[in-house]
Amino acid sequence: MIKRLKEEKIIFYDVVRWFFLATIIGLGSGLLVSLFIKLLHWGTTYSESFGKYYWIAPVFFIINIILIKYLAPDADGHGTEKVIEAIHKRAGRIKIAVIPVKLVTTLLTLFSGGSVGKEGPSAQMGGGLASLLADVLKFSDEDRKKLVICGISAGFAAIFGTPISGAIFGIEVLFVGVILYDVLLPSFVSGITAFYVTNLMGVTRPQYHIDFSTGITEFFILKIALAGVVFGLCAFLFIEIMNQTEKLAKRIKSHFLIKGLMGGGLIILIGTLFGTEALGLGSSTVAGIFSGAKIVWYLFILKIIITAITLNFGGSGGVVTPVFFVGVTVGALVGQLTGNDPALFAAIGLVAVLGGATNAPIAACIMGIELFGTAIAPYAALACIISFFITGNRSIYPTQILAMKKASHLTTVIGRQIKMLDEEIKEESPEKDKTET
Repeated sequence: MIKRLKEEKIIFYDVVRWFFLATIIGLGSGLLVSLFIKLLHWGTTYSESFGKYYWIAPVFFIINIILIKYLAPDADGHGTEKVIEAIHKRAGRIKIAVIPVKLVTTLLTLFSGGSVGKEGPSAQMGGGLASLLADVLKFSDEDRKKLVICGISAGFAAIFGTPISGAIFGIEVLFVGVILYDVLLPSFVSGITAFYVTNLMGVTRPQYHIDFSTGITEFFILKIALAGVVFGLCAFLFIEIMNQTEKLAKRIKSHFLIKGLMGGGLIILIGTLFGTEALGLGSSTVAGIFSGAKIVWYLFILKIIITAITLNFGGSGGVVTPVFFVGVTVGALVGQLTGNDPALFAAIGLVAVLGGATNAPIAACIMGIELFGTAIAPYAALACIISFFITGNRSIYPTQILAMKKASHLTTVIGRQIKMLDEEIKEESPEKDKTET
């Protein structure tokens, strides 16, 4: 009896301790994200008041490259990936300089029409704050990692206004096929706290009202399943184009500032030829789709290309918002082609492409419920899970660790990072070709 009471005392102390720590992370992350959102809203409103605002892209991309190279190299690329990498490789150690540099470079990227997301800087701000607190409190590596995971959850929950899926995302995105239950409580506390802080700071988010009165029939479920395959293939395409563009950028041997000129120049070219629908966050395009606006069929491909160029040639930010855009546009296209409500399929596409690209189908499904209501649940669940399997051993976050086989006959080695699996496949291919010859 005494032993059990002692055990309960230890557990109670640990619950109180992590509740308090997660609340601090949630408060700090919520305040930082609120500042970021307000600056973003002010800056994009001002910059987009100029008809050719994207002509400034080469200048801003060069500034980004200089800031990142000399002040915070970890602010390069899309932020959530850098936090995942820090957790797996450096026990969650993130330099505090990443917070202001990531904030500034993301804003400059979006002000000039670059296609990046909002969650990357939010996750890095939350993770950076958590790492700083761990330094102050002299935490062990294990506790530091838990605290930084709370930072991911807080940032994701605050930026999208989805506290439950934000919390789940932080504990699902590190490993493919595993949810970290030991960080469940602090992740939820930090996510919910950050969400309410942004509300108190006056942050508002778009509200979408989708008609799900169609009802579940066998034929409609089949349509959703087939759409899930399409969304999975779209996530696959997104990942592959991002990877190939990154390799191309690395192969270009020129002064690092030239890449900024190239990236900014391509943004100007795309904006001039195709308009601004796919530039920046693309929020007005997404809102238009949910309001019944028609779109051109190639918009999702254009968005993927612009995002890949931006993140590999001088831009900085996240990748989830572009994933949303791609999911919404593909979903609307599927709805148009099948004679169904484009807005309904756009909503399902938003979460299904997210689930496939990030290998976080549970968080994506819950996000659908938080954004569109409980009626989407069966549709979102089916599409997200199918999309998750269709993408295979790929991820928009290459330092994710594979903890499951997506098919029993795959010879995949569990416990490897996604990018290591890709490298092993390429090394084996020449030998296999010689054997077959």
